[in-house]
Amino acid sequence: MKIACWEAAPGGISPAGLRAVAARAAAAGAALLVLPELSGTGYLDDPARLRSLAEPPDGPHCREVSAIAAETGIALVHGWAEADGPHVYNSARLVGGDGRELLRYRKSHLYGPIERAAFDPGSDGVVQASFDGVTVGVLICYDVEFPEAVRAHALAGTQLLLVPTALMEPCGFVATGLVPARAFENQLFVAYSNWAAPAFCGLSRVVGPDGRVRTGDGPLRIAEIDLAEIPPARQLSPYLADRRPELFA
Repeated sequence: MKIACWEAAPGGISPAGLRAVAARAAAAGAALLVLPELSGTGYLDDPARLRSLAEPPDGPHCREVSAIAAETGIALVHGWAEADGPHVYNSARLVGGDGRELLRYRKSHLYGPIERAAFDPGSDGVVQASFDGVTVGVLICYDVEFPEAVRAHALAGTQLLLVPTALMEPCGFVATGLVPARAFENQLFVAYSNWAAPAFCGLSRVVGPDGRVRTGDGPLRIAEIDLAEIPPARQLSPYLADRRPELFA
């Protein structure tokens, strides 16, 4: 299965822009397109503004993204400020190529004072869905920097971890070092989609269970994933089988 990451220019992604890139990714054979963190609003530095843009999952923004997925026939992972009563979450949805919601995840680990002022922390833990025969899960940006969050996905059977992000300098090592390490130590695929430089680090990538980056450069980065790579990776480095959790309770 081919999956794509779109390293979009900073700022909110317009419906026209999303429609064009989704159609391009679908034409290239991708079944799934991952957008950066808070793709609907942009990663803003104004908590009040972020909260003012919040919408429920059945609001206009999510309906439009679902319509674009159905129109172009490609599954989409997108982010937005999710309103739920008095609460606002930094959320991501996976919608299938028919526009139906397959999963929704609320960011659990909020980074810095702006996020903590804008959002409530989610308490979802591991959220998964089955897509094209692949068990997929979602984390958002800072979440993937906690090894136990990714390990929980691996133990729950996640094969492809989708990570919308808004990574800035001086933290480029997260994309170049930690993300490949997370894929390698848990023997799963990770799709990490960031906003473009210079405001952000860029470095969007799909990493295999061997820790190797599978994508090249450019705004749209497409990689083929093959689940048959996971068993030999787990045989070579059997971390999941050899772990001793009773020592670290």
